[in-house]
Amino acid sequence: MATRARTQPAAPHVADSHDRIRVQGARVNNLKDISVDIPRRRLTVFTGVSGSGKSSLVFGTIAAESQRMINETYSTFVQGFMPTLARPEVDVLDGLTTAIIVDQERMGADIRSTVGTATDANAMLRILFSRLGKPHIGSPQAFSFNVASISGAGAVTTERAGQTVKERRSFSVVGGMCPRCEGRGSVTDFDLTQLYDDTKSLNEGALTIPGYSMDGWFGRIFAGSGYFDMDKPIKRYTKKQLQDLLYKEPTKIKVDGINLTYEGLIPKIQKSMLAKDVEALQPHIRAFVQRAVVFDTCPDCDGTRLSEAARSSKIKKVSIADACAMQISDLATWVGSLEEPSVAPLLEKLRHTLDSFVEIGLGYLSLDRSSGTLSGGESQRTKMIRHLGSSLTEVTYVFDEPTIGLHPHDIQRMNDLLLRLRDKGNTVLVVEHKPETIAIADHVIDLGPGAGTAGGEIMYEGTFDGLRATDTVTGRHLDDRATLKPSVREPSGSLEIRGANTHNLQDVDVDIPLGVLVVVTGVAGSGKSSLITGSVAGRDGVVSVDQSAIKGSRRSNPATYTGLLEPIRKAFAKANGVKPALFSANSEGACPTCNGAGVIYTDLAIMAGVATVCEECEGKRFQAAVLDYHLGGRDISEVLAMSVTEATAFFSEGDAGIPAAHAILTRLSDVGLGYLSLGQPLTTLSGGERQRLKLATRMAEKGGIYVLDEPTTGLHLADVENLLALLDRLVDSGKSVLVIEHHQAVMAHADWIVDLGPGAGHDGGRIVFEGTPADLVAGGKTLTADHLAAYVGA
Repeated sequence: MATRARTQPAAPHVADSHDRIRVQGARVNNLKDISVDIPRRRLTVFTGVSGSGKSSLVFGTIAAESQRMINETYSTFVQGFMPTLARPEVDVLDGLTTAIIVDQERMGADIRSTVGTATDANAMLRILFSRLGKPHIGSPQAFSFNVASISGAGAVTTERAGQTVKERRSFSVVGGMCPRCEGRGSVTDFDLTQLYDDTKSLNEGALTIPGYSMDGWFGRIFAGSGYFDMDKPIKRYTKKQLQDLLYKEPTKIKVDGINLTYEGLIPKIQKSMLAKDVEALQPHIRAFVQRAVVFDTCPDCDGTRLSEAARSSKIKKVSIADACAMQISDLATWVGSLEEPSVAPLLEKLRHTLDSFVEIGLGYLSLDRSSGTLSGGESQRTKMIRHLGSSLTEVTYVFDEPTIGLHPHDIQRMNDLLLRLRDKGNTVLVVEHKPETIAIADHVIDLGPGAGTAGGEIMYEGTFDGLRATDTVTGRHLDDRATLKPSVREPSGSLEIRGANTHNLQDVDVDIPLGVLVVVTGVAGSGKSSLITGSVAGRDGVVSVDQSAIKGSRRSNPATYTGLLEPIRKAFAKANGVKPALFSANSEGACPTCNGAGVIYTDLAIMAGVATVCEECEGKRFQAAVLDYHLGGRDISEVLAMSVTEATAFFSEGDAGIPAAHAILTRLSDVGLGYLSLGQPLTTLSGGERQRLKLATRMAEKGGIYVLDEPTTGLHLADVENLLALLDRLVDSGKSVLVIEHHQAVMAHADWIVDLGPGAGHDGGRIVFEGTPADLVAGGKTLTADHLAAYVGA
């Protein structure tokens, strides 16, 4: 009888030992030399208060080093075309895999960019119509609104076998661009009364366009052009002079021996202000454009951006313009009905892309929607689409608060997607504040204990249940539940909205109470932002704080962004009898060696640039002579190194008492930014910090109605309480506060709720409930009612 030989279990293969991402000695931004092991092929969630160092660890260290090392695998020639990335400040970084970053950065605000062009869905549709469309009009570019039709002919000279040969050549390109609006979908008309005051001359300040002052270069160009008299009122200009002022094409001129270009006001405005999406402009420029420019739908293409030929070619009576205008969920159904073996691979890929939109909760969008109008959460989910169904494994996916902009009903769907990515053998790293997403983590890493310099340490590593039992800030607040208010405020009036039909709104009529805290909610895509942005935000007396990114370079900081530095500079100047400009690192007081940057940047071409602290000013950014001037015993560099909390006390009384500065600092403290230093570069702030910085700045504006778009974005559970207290103070001071929000704590704290739905896209756009939170919980039949009732334990 044969006996089976017993084999000893094989020793683990050495390749299977690399099951961790090891980080040792990380010091990026505020990280305090931390070390941590992150399990691979698992879902790890990073928690902690806003500014505690989560993004510095995940994005600034792990993801940044992965990208840098991948870039180094390319030839130096290719690297020359890629962004140069510096090595993060970390001692050891081991076990990295290719990182795919899905962040909250808004998609490009170019007016020609749409959801379809950003996700390649349009490219596939163009190929489809070029193959199956009847009548056949040309190649895929004949269906592109970014390609103009052009033709030409002429002589071409070539050298052949030592002889010069001349040949006549002609060419033609058939593009799909509408010639009238040049693929923009809208035509512009200018209200000339908003560009200038015709009773004044240019020297008297006739131009009312932002930035067009006669004291600077514009004044020199206008005066040096010789086209008109600078002291003559515009209403007395001849027809030719007015034509030159408004419409003249770019023309080379010479002023004081310098070569310059003169251009009419309207073409200059079109290039500088209208080339981007209006919503992406700076607030004061956006306000001017909305006053001075009328955007009308292009009459030739009816807003589709496409030429008549492109719209004439159809598949099953549907043109490419019709397809792009459909809600994506409907378009997916239509594409699914097409059966054509000759384009089977194309149809399969297109169906998968469209189904991914629906699966990720963006089925309510249309492909012709401008990408600049997407919210931060919608942009992030749009970027996720190309990764769904990917065959890649052993990849590190990095997400920055993927639940932003999601109704509680939609969060479960996002959780399922994160788990699917993990189950395919990928490492998933998520920065998140929502308990519903933290709960699904295999591993939780909590940073803290505070924010800014008070953070940057590992407070906890382990399971979700273990975090709940700890005494960390996150652990203490995980089970926080706001309760319904026993009584609500009485409104002082109402704001009428009648027949609202922006995007998917279906002629909505609603009265929004004033003098109270109103929350507008509903599932993603139900029409909340369309209602408020389209019908409330543009009215007089309305201060709107949206999710758009704040502008600022590494020279910008909280002091410059909020206007705080202006009264401080004047106080220093007055106390020392010198000019205010000396106390600006961007002006006369700047260190001459580093030009006020505090560091010296050395460009090393394809290698990462090197930044070294300036030896002259030791990173203080100012000339040594400027630091001899003091206010309240401190020089300007010491003031900029203060935290907001320190500075609030410093500027409150005594020799350094500055009421204007104290008021700004108080607002910064109110929004929970007391830990920020006044001179910290804006580029180092987290998304939540930038949102609250903008909120603090806009609170200074005079207005009776505040509109806040998801102010809990980037806020830790502990900070939500502070936000609710701030909203209460605004209402108690006589303001009306209108909040677009999904967070149940804000809903429970509201005096009045407006719920839109019942679904997204054409299934939404209606008011499904309006009343108090208690009434919504007691008798509401909406998705919001179900989740709010579960949250408050009703």
